[in-house]
Amino acid sequence: MTASYDKTISQAQSNETQKLVDGFNALDTDAKLAWFYLVYKKMGDSVTPAAPAAAEPELAPILLGDYFELSDDEQLEIMRDIVNRKDTEYSRAYGAIKENNQLLVWYAWAVAMGDTVVDLPSTYQPTKEINDLLSQIEGLEFEEQISVFRTISGELGYTDVKPIATQAETGKTSSL
Repeated sequence: MTASYDKTISQAQSNETQKLVDGFNALDTDAKLAWFYLVYKKMGDSVTPAAPAAAEPELAPILLGDYFELSDDEQLEIMRDIVNRKDTEYSRAYGAIKENNQLLVWYAWAVAMGDTVVDLPSTYQPTKEINDLLSQIEGLEFEEQISVFRTISGELGYTDVKPIATQAETGKTSSL
C-alpha cells in the first residue's frame, strides 16, 4: 500500500494545535514515546473510538502481530526507530499505513504495555515538557485532539513514497 498524501502538510490547523505538534517534535525520542503512552493512559477512552473504528488492523500484521512476540529491548528499539523515522522493516511497515491505522498501532501498544509490550520503568517521572503537552492536549476539543494525534502519528515512520506532483508543479495535465 502506498501513501498518496503529503506528510509535510500538517492536519493540525490552528496555532494552538500546531504549537502542540511543534512541542512534541521538540521532545527527545524517549520523551515522545512516554508522551504517547501517557496520552493513551490518560485519554485512551476518548481516543479509542476514533482510531480503531476507522482503522483496518489487518493492514499492519507485522506491527499488530509479530511485534508482540519480540523482547522488550527489540520492541523499544522498533518504537525508537519509528519515532526517529529510520529506514527499518518495522518503520517502513508503519510509514506505509494511513494515520488511523498508525493511531491504532500506538493504541494497541499502549493497551498491551506492561503485558506483551515493554512498559515504562516503574520509577519514570514525566518531565515538565511532557506534562505541559499533556495538559495542552486535554484542554483541546475532541476533533482538535484527534487532529493533533493524526498529525503526530503521520509524521513518524519511514516511507520513500513521494507525493504525486500537482499540475501546478509540473505544468502538465494528468492523462486518464
